[in-house]
Amino acid sequence: MSTTIKNIIARQVYDSRATPTVEVDVVLSTGVVGRGTVPSGASKGQFEALELRDGDPALLGGKSVYKAIRNIESIIQPALIGKDIADLRGIDQILLELDGTENKINIGANALLGVSMACAWAGAVNEGVPLYRYLGGTRACQLPIPMIQIFGGGVHANGACDIQDYLVMPVGASSFTQAIEMVVNVYNAAKALFCELGKPISVADEGGFWPSFKSNEEGLSLLTESIARAGYTPGAEVAIALDVAASEFYNKETKKYHFELEDREFDSAEFCEYLVDMVEKYPIISIEDGMDENDWAGSRLLTEKLGAKIQLIGDDLFTTNINRIRQGVDEGIFNSVLIKMNQIGTISETLDAIDFTQKSGYWPVVSARSGETEDMTIAHLAIATNAGQLKVGSVARSERNAKWNEVIRIEEVLGADKYTSGNLYFPFCK
Repeated sequence: MSTTIKNIIARQVYDSRATPTVEVDVVLSTGVVGRGTVPSGASKGQFEALELRDGDPALLGGKSVYKAIRNIESIIQPALIGKDIADLRGIDQILLELDGTENKINIGANALLGVSMACAWAGAVNEGVPLYRYLGGTRACQLPIPMIQIFGGGVHANGACDIQDYLVMPVGASSFTQAIEMVVNVYNAAKALFCELGKPISVADEGGFWPSFKSNEEGLSLLTESIARAGYTPGAEVAIALDVAASEFYNKETKKYHFELEDREFDSAEFCEYLVDMVEKYPIISIEDGMDENDWAGSRLLTEKLGAKIQLIGDDLFTTNINRIRQGVDEGIFNSVLIKMNQIGTISETLDAIDFTQKSGYWPVVSARSGETEDMTIAHLAIATNAGQLKVGSVARSERNAKWNEVIRIEEVLGADKYTSGNLYFPFCK
């Protein structure tokens, strides 16, 4: 006898930026409840699926999500009542057909994703298994290498610097638990360094320190020093990753990249050379969104220069969309894809995007958003798919540590030997 959906409850809750978001409970005929809480990004690509908001300035500055909630109650709930919870793909297909658009402009990707996440959790709880096992089966076993923010800039810090995220990857760690310990040591070393230099100890949206820098390069210098002060060899034990978020400072009319902090302007070739120079000077192993989301020529040039040396991640370029990922693969652009559930709209589409990425020989990086909640879906998603990398933000703020702590718990079950160190994972990190 199948277990069916009995009720769907949607509500407006708040994320880590005090921004309204959608939360959904799916209630089964057995009484089991699954819950999904949808994240929200500040740096959004133009090709992302629609995050439906009310747009009324009188309601939380236009950010309220009552339209999305009404769509769940009036459109989605009647279509899913009585459906078998074990058929997640069938449920997600119904959601896609109800909306009927590629970018989810009718019902809203936040409405669809909230229901999809809640159904996945309900199915896992109903079967008495962890979500990573429910989604990935017996093959789900690889613990991800963490990519963790130390300084948060760009739109995550009100434009205090142009580069959005200065992150570290503990490539020399032999377990996930050790990896987090190493990053915490770097975080605390950076804090001490900020205090020594008289810089304010405040945090940006994702928990990293507020970047009071004189230049964007200063962040790289301070981060490299923080790694060394924590007792690690920069590059060999702890490496740097950047989320440049170049679309945020690209002028589509002039076709130039403009660093506001330094009042510097670059064309695509010049900005490519800037990034190449930074990779030569600092222990950078990964760059995300090094070019604007529409600058395919610039992205191709960056890949030619750095694609064999470091990880190049497409976020705004690919937006977790198989069609856009396929174009990048066909053109040989970048070598990695950032995976964000709310860019596409359902769990099944996210799983398919990861699968396509892996089969194409690219690395998937499962990622949180700047507006996060205590929801732990992405931690399980990374393990369910053996994605190999997880990017959540910093090691401060509970909405971030909820994910890191969940992976620590899962490591107790799977074993530390299921962690693959960066020195083995990346061919260029030897």
